[in-house]
Amino acid sequence: MRRFPQAMLAALLASTGTADAASPADEDVIAYRQHIMNALQEQTAALGKIMSGAVPDDNAVAHMQALALIASTALKSFEPKVAGGESKPEVWSDWADFSRRMEEFARLTAKMSQAAQEGGKDAGLSHAIEALNCKSCHDVYRKPRPR
Repeated sequence: MRRFPQAMLAALLASTGTADAASPADEDVIAYRQHIMNALQEQTAALGKIMSGAVPDDNAVAHMQALALIASTALKSFEPKVAGGESKPEVWSDWADFSRRMEEFARLTAKMSQAAQEGGKDAGLSHAIEALNCKSCHDVYRKPRPR
């Protein structure tokens, strides 16, 4: 029986079963992207509490500004094109549509924020439903969350 050279055996063992495992660098990319998306979710939730009347609306303009700023960075967080997390593979296989949607989201949140800065919170909130249509993208590009 012929023996494998140790270097070949080590290389074979190192590659076996690790194809699906993300490297530490990839895990950092995924974590960063998740932080950006979670920040958007938290700001949207805070604005939702304001819109429902559950909390005072004193910070409405600040939340709209935060949403616009974070939305302006969101697409860049996907550009390393590292699959994983809650993102479906379609994010990268249909990059043209995904990036168009993310750019539109950034544009609409900026419009909402600008309206709030120029005309007050009610002017900004009048754009909230159009700007915060997150579900339309999540239905296509995010894996369902466990219930």
